[in-house]
Amino acid sequence: MSRDIRMCFIGDSFVQGIGDPDYRGWVGRVLAATRDDITAFNLGIRRNTSEDVMRRCWHEVGPRTLPEADNRLVISFGSNDTVEEGGRVRVAPDRCLDNLALILEGCRRRTVAPLVVGPPPVIGAGVAQVRRTSRLADEMAALCRSRDVPFIGTTRELAVDPVWTREAMAGDGAHPGSGGYERLANLIRVDQWHEWVSDPRP
Repeated sequence: MSRDIRMCFIGDSFVQGIGDPDYRGWVGRVLAATRDDITAFNLGIRRNTSEDVMRRCWHEVGPRTLPEADNRLVISFGSNDTVEEGGRVRVAPDRCLDNLALILEGCRRRTVAPLVVGPPPVIGAGVAQVRRTSRLADEMAALCRSRDVPFIGTTRELAVDPVWTREAMAGDGAHPGSGGYERLANLIRVDQWHEWVSDPRP
């Protein structure tokens, strides 16, 4: 009998797949390449920071889980946190890490298995923003390692990816087209994804 895997994807516009003319984003592409039977819920919202995601997380994820199911949560944010508005970043790095820690603690209490996808770079925001996002991604990775949570990095890889950067700059400076989302999906698929999905959870 197949497992009842219920998987929520929560985060920002990259999770939602903004800019993809195929309306699949990286979430749809990763799911299409996953052999397991998954009931998936895309909870990405444009311009959401870690603060926004933390506040709404369990209000939205909770009703989509079942006590007897194999419940999963894919978390991806941080790109909006590091964007400067009015001379300051939208969310300080320490606060972003606190928000991630709170969500991971919520997963532990609810027996929901988490996986974190690092923040993609916002190319049009400039080199300084990419550097801030890269540093934040490193700190997020360290936090995940300390809690034995899988983390998939994307920032540095996509910042130098010609397809991602070209499509982002041809659009709104942040979101790529179908080719860029395919590159992001490939990063996720070749890392820990299949191992994480295939690991049975209580």
